[in-house]
Amino acid sequence: MADPMRIRAKMEGDKTVVRVLMSHEMETGQRKDSAGKTIPAMFIQEVTATCNGKTVLSAQWGTSISKNPYLQFAFSGAKAGDKVVVSWVDSKGDKRTDEAAIAA
Repeated sequence: MADPMRIRAKMEGDKTVVRVLMSHEMETGQRKDSAGKTIPAMFIQEVTATCNGKTVLSAQWGTSISKNPYLQFAFSGAKAGDKVVVSWVDSKGDKRTDEAAIAA
């Protein structure tokens, strides 16, 4: 299981700005190890974020995303104290879900 995501959510005016740092190796399937064998692809394929049960972000990713990706997005309709839940699923079926409260 991957390390927990670092999630920061803060109200900025009438919008909520969310910053997420994910811990994931994100292998493209194009690199080779020291023996010359191709390292199998393993990358985050799907990212979703919800607030109060409503989806505020849905993304499909591929092999071009860097190791330990950083994601920032904004949405409307939340208030301080609400929880933002961020989840991802990778190409091997591993999953991770973490949450953070929105700061004022």
